[in-house]
Amino acid sequence: MKREIQRLPDSELDVMLALWNGHPDMTRMEIEAFVNQKKSLAPTTILSLLSRLEKKKFVSVRKNGKSNLYTALISQSAYQRQESRSVLEKLYGNSLKNFVASLYHGRKIEEKELRELDEFLHDLEQEQEE
Repeated sequence: MKREIQRLPDSELDVMLALWNGHPDMTRMEIEAFVNQKKSLAPTTILSLLSRLEKKKFVSVRKNGKSNLYTALISQSAYQRQESRSVLEKLYGNSLKNFVASLYHGRKIEEKELRELDEFLHDLEQEQEE
């Protein structure tokens, strides 16, 4: 049985974004440098967030000399799928049409965007038939 991935608070998600956009076995300092491009968090805060993420099984940690190396255990795509399904279900009653409509409400949709959406739906339709 697939485990449900829990939703992360924004600060923990910022740390995960650093890991997803970085490389396996990142140091706390590398993660901190990435996170601090958007907001300033103290090293102790980063360590607390990493500790929480390890307890939630989002991150693994291993010792390398005096440093800890952190690796994401949950992929960005898996997290995005879970979050998307949750939003679609809770806010839009599982209606993909209502979800897409809310994204473009009151905004002109570019021809290129319509073509891309049409191609995506066509590809989905073909996958369903296989």
